[in-house]
Amino acid sequence: MRHTLLDTGPLVAYLGRKDACHEWAVRQFAALRPPLLTCEPVLAEACFLVERNSGRPGNLLKLLQRGIFRIALNVESEAAALESLMERYSDTPMSLADACLVRMSEMHVDSRIFTMDSDFERYHRNGRQIITLIRPE
Repeated sequence: MRHTLLDTGPLVAYLGRKDACHEWAVRQFAALRPPLLTCEPVLAEACFLVERNSGRPGNLLKLLQRGIFRIALNVESEAAALESLMERYSDTPMSLADACLVRMSEMHVDSRIFTMDSDFERYHRNGRQIITLIRPE
């Protein structure tokens, strides 16, 4: 089974009807098979951005409860690997959410990242393998 790893941008666009990528995000969510995999730092970023854009952050938790996505990484148990990734990409710099998604791509080799973030074009799983992305053109 191919896993889809969910980043912040698509969540924010999906919930923000005025977002320039809203329609794209809606089409992608409709085409992808749940549950998508994500992490708590992605949810924290998305809640902040949804609220900043006058949205309802609680709607993210409704999607979680409906099984659209699930939390698939424990930051505490992966702290050393996350620290290593953040050090490797300190010139970018890499956020904790991005580090979690790259780490998840290492844990789920058959995965792809559903994102709007161009930084993922620079990141590699296991230091050298290209990560497949689902991004707007």
